[in-house]
Amino acid sequence: MTDRQSLIEQATAAFPEEVVTHAPVHLLDLPGGAGRFALITLDNGFDHTKPTTFGPRGLVNIDVALDEVAKLAEDGEIVAAGVTGKPFIFAVGADLKGIAGAASKEIAKATGKQGHDTFRRLGELSVPTFAFINGAAMGGGVEIALHCTYRTVSAGLPALSLPEVFLGLIPGWGGTQLLPRLIGPDNAVTVVLDNPLSQNRQLKGKKVFELGIADAIFEAADFLEESLGWAAAVIKGELVVERKEYPEAEWTAALERGKQIADSRVHGATPAPYLALDLIGSARTASRSEGFDAEDEALADRIMSEEVRSGVYSFNLVQKRAKRPVGAPDRSLARPVTKVGVVGAGLMASQLATLFVQRLAVPVVLTDIDQERVDKGVKYVHEQLDLLALKGRLNSDKLNRLKALVSGSLTKDVFADADFVIEAVFEELSIKQQVFAELEAVVRPDCVIATNTSSLSVTEMASKMEHPERVVGFHFFNPVAVLPLLEVVRAEQTDDPSLATAFAVAKTLKKNAVLVKDAPAFVVNRILTRFLGVINEVLDEGTPIEVADRALDPLGLPMSPFELLELVGPAIGLHVSETLHAAFPDRFAVSENIKKLVAAGKRGIYQWVDGVRVVDPELEALFEVGDSPSTAEQVLDRATTALAEEIDLMLREGVVAAAEDIDLCMILGAGWPFHLGGITPYLDRTGVAEKVAGRRFLDKGVASLP
Repeated sequence: MTDRQSLIEQATAAFPEEVVTHAPVHLLDLPGGAGRFALITLDNGFDHTKPTTFGPRGLVNIDVALDEVAKLAEDGEIVAAGVTGKPFIFAVGADLKGIAGAASKEIAKATGKQGHDTFRRLGELSVPTFAFINGAAMGGGVEIALHCTYRTVSAGLPALSLPEVFLGLIPGWGGTQLLPRLIGPDNAVTVVLDNPLSQNRQLKGKKVFELGIADAIFEAADFLEESLGWAAAVIKGELVVERKEYPEAEWTAALERGKQIADSRVHGATPAPYLALDLIGSARTASRSEGFDAEDEALADRIMSEEVRSGVYSFNLVQKRAKRPVGAPDRSLARPVTKVGVVGAGLMASQLATLFVQRLAVPVVLTDIDQERVDKGVKYVHEQLDLLALKGRLNSDKLNRLKALVSGSLTKDVFADADFVIEAVFEELSIKQQVFAELEAVVRPDCVIATNTSSLSVTEMASKMEHPERVVGFHFFNPVAVLPLLEVVRAEQTDDPSLATAFAVAKTLKKNAVLVKDAPAFVVNRILTRFLGVINEVLDEGTPIEVADRALDPLGLPMSPFELLELVGPAIGLHVSETLHAAFPDRFAVSENIKKLVAAGKRGIYQWVDGVRVVDPELEALFEVGDSPSTAEQVLDRATTALAEEIDLMLREGVVAAAEDIDLCMILGAGWPFHLGGITPYLDRTGVAEKVAGRRFLDKGVASLP
């Protein structure tokens, strides 16, 4: 037994729960007398809800299938070979449970080499090879296709990506070497860096074809038949696929753009995108073996890093925990929702109405204080539906049906037969209490009344109602159509049927719901406000704006604190900080300078001048600051210390069930990166958690190396 075989056996033994992918070979007659074709189908034996992945035993099965194909080719029994997937799934790459179980760099490196040695055979057979990408393809699923000579893609393909740098990894089975040579270095930078660092953006079938990843595109209904016909034409010489060479200048420009993307998204906080970029650059001159060896080395280093263990933890949170909300009542208690009311017709309310009608396809009624506002809200919903139709996400019949379901009214009497009513009015407790009183006077006793409050007490809102048990918090994040988190707030008297209905609605809305206690600002806003408070404090003390704003760059957050302040709006940020100051005055201060910013009508700290972001020059005269500046290192220490303290308190208060829910909220509601693991794994591995809370937030090995 060779050393590599021994390591593969160790990896297999360490991964007993592998969902093994099989690779049966079927012989087909190509149309037009083109000859016999050997088709390998990647299939783990389950339906599309359990996508096909690659683990040690699955790769061995593919290798055995390729032995059979190679023998058929040598014997002249086939003219070509190909690989495709089970219905709706091509393959979604390496099984991350196996990666998380790698106990040494040697085993991690063997994992990379096993994938390379298996997949590269598709590009080195004596006959041409074809990948028929019939369904979702990610990571290693894309890479096995890249090793083939040609590729076709289904027009119905919902998602294709190389998401590795999103997890702190690099494409390690040929992606950084084969893709830039195929579609050019600039397009490769988009797929390998830009897309994953843009919240793991996916490519649909048409774009896969336009980029040149696939050589042909066919409709889903007869995809395999058309792909085989196309392959026959290529084999017979009736079709010739041209491959392009890319000059050195294009490589240089692409690498420069990639560096700018990495710097702007992660600020050097994780090495993954920079390693991937270096590997893309090496593809211009490296031989195939040299490039694959470099990928093996880089992949092994990444697998044995803390960031990747945090990235896998994040992935599991989003893929598993988010789909089974902890603490949610039994689904059988949920009541049907056949009509929805929205109190308010402003921007947030209109976004909510759009989402409800799009996902629930039931009548949705908006109300407001005057006809102009009502009309504006209904018009907004119609315009958003029109945009969805333009993007091909609604056909004309469905567009017309959904538009007809949206209406407006000046009175709340229209909610008399509603099953679910949500308010999105001004964040003032007395106003919301008045709205609830007006609603209770007209709705049925079993109608769920929800509030989209971002920080106020849901219990207090419901305190003057006859039936407070029907009230839930339903806190969306802006923009509603983009951010997947929904904080579902259980007030003190909320009953199980109302809560179960809220969770059922959230699922139909395709939102990831997390149950939170009715505590000030809940989870995301409380954490964001705490660390923003530190930044405001050091600014008030005399720390230069740029130093304060860039101090958290080592976390790799999606935006800096003052960029976040501009996004949410200084007035909203001030309101939340005032709410939290009232609840926890010893930890949440209210910045006098932010008050001045709001009073002056400023949208933020920065201005854009000739396309360049600069600090608003008027702030020097507007702000009053002290003479005790901090360094960036001191600001980072204060901010992470504050985060650890607040998270510890939230867990002790029972705001959520566990630290995992804190992380899930920060990933889905604030876009915090996977390589951080949300936030608690970072606080654990840097020692901040133990320094502040006297304990780790997560057990060793959960989101870190064992």
